[in-house]
Amino acid sequence: MVEKTSEYFANVIILAHSTFDDVEYTTDATPERTILQIHGNYGVYKVFITELLSEEIRKYRYYILKKNRVEAGFDNASDPRAIRLKYGKIGSEYAGRYIPHLHLNDKTTIELTENMTFFGFIHWMKENVSLSSNPPGRFARPTIPTSSLPW
Repeated sequence: MVEKTSEYFANVIILAHSTFDDVEYTTDATPERTILQIHGNYGVYKVFITELLSEEIRKYRYYILKKNRVEAGFDNASDPRAIRLKYGKIGSEYAGRYIPHLHLNDKTTIELTENMTFFGFIHWMKENVSLSSNPPGRFARPTIPTSSLPW
């Protein structure tokens, strides 16, 4: 797992440097999990990426902000609103479930999605985000296939 994670993160960092300006990244690894965080600029937007990989889970956050406003944010957190959308209610039986979803309009809108990868996020972003100014809320729901991770 360590070798696959290192290779995957290396490829993510390379793509981040070729896509964003002013890229900064950090990694934090323990025997149980590895975390990659990336910050960069994409035109007038700030991009914040977090991936956590372990033997048991894969958690991610891919966010695009304009100033302090969340224009679009993909993640698979155990968000109560995503749980309600998926299961029709919030209950203890759903606690801790990772639900892929997309936040829009400064997180006032949420949509369920398929799992997203960093490579899928970059593709979506290039198709949907103008490098200049884009009116808020004009982002499209992802319609691209998201490839699975190498493990």
